[in-house]
Amino acid sequence: METEKQEKEKFQKAEWFENEEFWNNYGPIMFDSQRWAEAPGVAAAVQKIAGLKKGSSVLDAGCGPGRISVELALLGMDVTGVDLMQNELDAAAESATDEGVDLELIKADLRNFESKKKFDAAINLYTSFGYCDTVEEDIQILKSIKNSLKKDGFFILENISREIAVQYFTPGEWFERAGKTVLTEFSVVGAWEGLRSKWILIDNKSGQRLEHEFVQRLYSAVELKRILLGIGFSSAEIYGDFEFSPYNEKARTMVIVARN
Repeated sequence: METEKQEKEKFQKAEWFENEEFWNNYGPIMFDSQRWAEAPGVAAAVQKIAGLKKGSSVLDAGCGPGRISVELALLGMDVTGVDLMQNELDAAAESATDEGVDLELIKADLRNFESKKKFDAAINLYTSFGYCDTVEEDIQILKSIKNSLKKDGFFILENISREIAVQYFTPGEWFERAGKTVLTEFSVVGAWEGLRSKWILIDNKSGQRLEHEFVQRLYSAVELKRILLGIGFSSAEIYGDFEFSPYNEKARTMVIVARN
């Protein structure tokens, strides 16, 4: 039997997601042109799934550089983006200004985020969940999001699941992006309890090398559904994409649509 200390050590990250330098270096790699190009379609799907209209309020929980927040605002939504990193919020504000839309941007930790405003919908997209040291902290994020919703409000969660991680596991790859050569190495933590990712960036001009390693906790889709129902959501449905495709052996991602 593993001790509590050993369990925590498996997922020890020294709160890497609070490191501004990490996002300065790795943000352009994670949010490349393809991800930005996908944003309008994802925002339109969110609007359709949650039945949102112009003026509907949306919480983008973990908004990052505002990829989806800005697109939702362009559709006429009243959008509030929450993120822990100020530089990500600054990037979101810059994108909003460029597009001529307004965003409310809040610097906060979703583990203890409280909002007096209640939202018609909340989103947590693009594999932004599962990085806390403990399951309890992950659940606290979900509770905070739930408490921010109106009655019957929608929560849309997109994330890599344990099943998807198993099905599409690769030990690593390399590619070039944003002027850098990117090397990735992946390994399994525990009994598929987490996925360890090591990213190595080599600047193509200077040759400067940066390395970063982090672990994402893996939940099965059914496990997350049970957690959402357990904290009080009235329903939670699992899909293989934003078009309500079945969550089966053909699924490339996991989308859970929950109702408060």
